[in-house]
This record gives sequence, C-alpha cells and structure tokens, in this order.
Amino acid sequence: MADQNGGAAPEPANAGPRLSVLVQYTKDFSFENPNAPRSFGPQQQQPNISIQVNVNARQIGPTDYESVLVLEGGAGEGANTLFKFELNYAGVFRIENIPAEQIQHVVMVEGPRLLFPFARQIIADAVRSGGYPPLYVDPIDFNALYFQRMAAANATAPTAGVA
Repeated sequence: MADQNGGAAPEPANAGPRLSVLVQYTKDFSFENPNAPRSFGPQQQQPNISIQVNVNARQIGPTDYESVLVLEGGAGEGANTLFKFELNYAGVFRIENIPAEQIQHVVMVEGPRLLFPFARQIIADAVRSGGYPPLYVDPIDFNALYFQRMAAANATAPTAGVA
C-alpha cells in the first residue's frame, strides 16, 4: 500500500500543546564606544551599568507569532559613558493546540525565554569586542515582566461607567 501523506506520520487528533521555533534572528543591533580610547584609562570606581528590557510581539500568520526581545543598556553616564548597546533579537514561533486565551502569555513569556540566552551572548561578545570585560546580563523573569506590564496596562486603561 502506498503512503499517501509523503512519509510523514499522521498527526493525532488530540495532539498536545506545541511551541516550535521556526527562526530566530537579530533585527537591529547597535554598539557604541563613544569615548574610546580615552575610556580605557584607569577607572576610579565601578561604572554604573543600566539595562532596560522590553518584549514586543505580533501575529504574522494563523499559527505563527514574532516575539522581539529588546535589550538596551550601557555603562557610565553622560561624558563618562563607556559603552551603550541596543539589541532587538527576534524569533518566529509556531503555536499549536494552545487555547486562545493563553497564546499572548506564551508569546510574551516563553518566546523571549527561549531567545534570551542568544541575546545575552550577543551582548557579551559585543562588549568584549569593544575592549571591556564581557557583560553577562542576569537572567530575566519574563513571567514577572509580563504580569507587571499587564498590571500597568490595566492601571492606565480608562474606567468605564465612571461619572
């Protein structure tokens, strides 16, 4: 008997939830070393390192979603800036057999969680290539970030029926 589906195993009707990474990529990246070589002199104190994290997402197909992890930061301030960076690292994820009310959470939490180690390495390599010790960004609790963002959105939403 001939195989009618091209050799692929048939999908069971009650397949479990699935999150597949289709592709991941650098969307935008910038590294600035504005005071080099002057900034390589002896440092009087440990520079202030700041990092901001954001996550954006959008649906790009019936089951496909793009998650973008945005990491911005640097060391030093003003005239004493050692370096600055901005990285938009993205992935396209296929989400199957997940209830519609849970998709946003999966895209905004699980997608960035899978992307983070790669983004972290890009930043560490860029900072090291800029002449400084590598900057390893601490792990991020994307679940807490998601709920903070949802709480902030709910706090700024207009209240219906208030006179």
